Amino acid sequence: MPQTSAPLRKLGFVTIGLFDEADPRRGHESTLEIIELGERLGFDSAWVRHRHLQYGISSPVAVLAAASQRTSRIELGTAVIPVGWENPLRLAEDLATVDLLSGGRLNPGVSVGPPMHFEAVKHALYPDTAESEDFGYGRVERLLDFVRGTPATDFSGVEGFEVFSDRVQPQAPGLGRRMWYGGGSLRSARWAGEHGMNFLTSSVVKAEESEDFAEVQLSHIRTFRAHHPDGDRARVSQGLVVIPTDSATPGQRATYEEYAKARTPRTAAPQGPARMMFAPDLVGGSAEIAERLHAHAAFQEVDEVAFALPFTFAHEDYVQILTDIAQGLGPALGWRPAG
Repeated sequence: MPQTSAPLRKLGFVTIGLFDEADPRRGHESTLEIIELGERLGFDSAWVRHRHLQYGISSPVAVLAAASQRTSRIELGTAVIPVGWENPLRLAEDLATVDLLSGGRLNPGVSVGPPMHFEAVKHALYPDTAESEDFGYGRVERLLDFVRGTPATDFSGVEGFEVFSDRVQPQAPGLGRRMWYGGGSLRSARWAGEHGMNFLTSSVVKAEESEDFAEVQLSHIRTFRAHHPDGDRARVSQGLVVIPTDSATPGQRATYEEYAKARTPRTAAPQGPARMMFAPDLVGGSAEIAERLHAHAAFQEVDEVAFALPFTFAHEDYVQILTDIAQGLGPALGWRPAG
């Protein structure tokens, strides 16, 4: 099949960083080892997911601070931080600090909405202000303002022996241009474009104008760029689940195929009142997956991706999958490893 999309310019991956409650350090160490492997394989970026009150990464900024000291080149991202759990001023301080420690490699991805299971957690999270908290786009606007240097207070100067700034400190040059919004709707795509963010689109979208996943995702990408100051040059990263099997053992292939089979029914039609659509997981040889991606209407619109690693696999499975992506699938998509 002839290639119908431009060569892939940036190749990344997303990991959830699961751990065993009895040995959480091992799970976090595994995540760091996977990020180190990604750098050695030439990946352009590594992204971590965000999970609260679960057995996954609850503090992605802290994990990426550690990763920044164990890598030197690979970009480090969050996909995504739900800001309903965060204080935007404090988060801006943390992001800027880690960006400086990494040498300007941080790519924070965020999203809006109430915290998951909010009714069950609100008294622990916001005991006095739960009913008045803003979980809409305004929360991200505050974060963007602080990251980009808008004053946070009308007080600055010297008080005794201490010097105070009216802006969040530290300020990290360029971080404001590396802020990403993770969106799955036309409204989010438009908002992210209007606010000059980059756009993360994943394997989950809201069925609004179509029930064809690729068409829906394509409409989000084009809407985002139509409202972004950079137009068609605005950055979009696509994040589908891909599982190449080139070097997989027979046992691994069986595990991967069973995993995808169990998740396939949800891809047949929009799910739930929000009409969420899920992309099928792509399992097979690198050449086969590349052919399917080249035919994907939304993939044809992007030149960077952050492929999502499956949630529940073993460390050695992630090593095999990442190696095959870097050595087989990436080159089949026109990508060249960094470094």
